[in-house]
Amino acid sequence: MEANSGYHRYMPISPTRDTPDSPRRRIVEAAVELLESGGPDAVSTRAVAAAAGVQPPAIYRHFGDKDGLLEAVAEYGYAQFLESKRARLDLSPEDPVEELRRGWDMVVEFGVSRPELFTLMNRATGSGPVAAHRAGLEILHGRVRRLAAAGWLRVDENLAAQIIQATGQGGVATWHATPAERRDPALLTVLRESMIAAVTRAEPMVPAAESGPAPAARALRAALPDDAGVLSDAEQRLLREWLTRLAADGGPPHA
Repeated sequence: MEANSGYHRYMPISPTRDTPDSPRRRIVEAAVELLESGGPDAVSTRAVAAAAGVQPPAIYRHFGDKDGLLEAVAEYGYAQFLESKRARLDLSPEDPVEELRRGWDMVVEFGVSRPELFTLMNRATGSGPVAAHRAGLEILHGRVRRLAAAGWLRVDENLAAQIIQATGQGGVATWHATPAERRDPALLTVLRESMIAAVTRAEPMVPAAESGPAPAARALRAALPDDAGVLSDAEQRLLREWLTRLAADGGPPHA
């Protein structure tokens, strides 16, 4: 899920930095076309090279191997997604719950309209998520932190992010697994509103309205920068662990 402020910070490196007729960009765009027309099996190095008008060794020269090419395709798809949604996000309301609702809709819309590319963008490799997926997760966690800081979040931040991601990806997967004549858009609406109800409160919680240290811990954790320079890495990890425990149940950290 992507927030207006996250565009420039988290935009992945993508083929759009190349000129339209550069070999690298032609290769990636050819791979995208093959992926969307024929699925992952259609994206062979030989087929991509032929479609791009280059020799197969050019693929290895620019991307290292097929996995490197697929990661570039995922980043290209993610950049396309952000670009196509920028105007809508620039008009995003200040209400963080409505921002979450609209962001979820945009991600699901992309997944419904471009399933092969969406699946590739959300894949994980043996070493973890590809760059496009990591960028999306960072933006999602930023949105969840804003909900927490404003007092809207009803569950732990990590759990909230997992629920948001699972309902979006699950909705897209279910949509495509259902025969076209049986697809009902109400499914996606119900999933979205169920997600909203699961992760947010009906009204924002102000610290004075909730007893104990939990609300203060949630607010402080949400406000912490990614790198609090006055603390060492170990101290930052320890502080976040304590705040997470306090935010969960209001009890003191355990030794």
